[in-house]
Amino acid sequence: MKILVTVKEVATVEDEFEIEGTAIADQYLGADLNEWDDYAVEEAVQLQEAGLADEVVTVTIGPEDCEQTIRQALAKGADRAIRIWDDALEGVDLLDVGAKTELLKAVVEAEEPDLVLSGVQSGDDSFGATGVSLASAVDFQWGAVVNGLEHDLEDGVASVRRELEGGVEELTDIDLPAVLTIQTGINEPRYASLRGIRQAQRKDLDVQTLADLGVDAGAVEGDLELTEMYEPETESDVTVWEGGADDTAGQLAELLREKGVAQ
Repeated sequence: MKILVTVKEVATVEDEFEIEGTAIADQYLGADLNEWDDYAVEEAVQLQEAGLADEVVTVTIGPEDCEQTIRQALAKGADRAIRIWDDALEGVDLLDVGAKTELLKAVVEAEEPDLVLSGVQSGDDSFGATGVSLASAVDFQWGAVVNGLEHDLEDGVASVRRELEGGVEELTDIDLPAVLTIQTGINEPRYASLRGIRQAQRKDLDVQTLADLGVDAGAVEGDLELTEMYEPETESDVTVWEGGADDTAGQLAELLREKGVAQ
């Protein structure tokens, strides 16, 4: 069985930052592997360690600068990686779900995985729709917000636990091939060992353009446009009392009664 994992480099932002136009100033930005994708990688590697997968392949859409970040997945056990980039993507401010779906669909058709794992969402745009959109495009079964996966996959069926609204959980069986979007907490992502980091530098990272994938440049011209970025104003009503518990307990009780929290 082959598992394909979608991964993404996302920006990390310092506590104090400045906005320049429609972006946060570069000096306040770092980069890391998307948190949800980290759990997806770990789940794939665990399935391989259980003898259920022959190969784990990762795919990302991003420029050369992101290679060190996405090699974290290789350092944690993925076998090889695909990076999609093209001159047509250089000027795109916000790659929408439809564009990502077209690119990832081409990779799925070429790789023919039995299982695709994707993070529920990314820490930057937080669309939370790419995995399900991809499943629809390639006509795979799907399960969203998966926080439990049985490591047996008997008879080509994945038994999963899904997180639904209101704290409800659903147990369901999904026929492979399938796309599962992985929720944080499904496992405990491992740290990359020094040996893994060294090995990751020697693992294959295949760069593919739109032409390589057979995707027309018009496919990445999305309907979304980033028009403004700003830090929202926050309003807070904070009451601070000084003194010990004996001095402040009565004042707190009175405030709670005023707010209708206590009788």
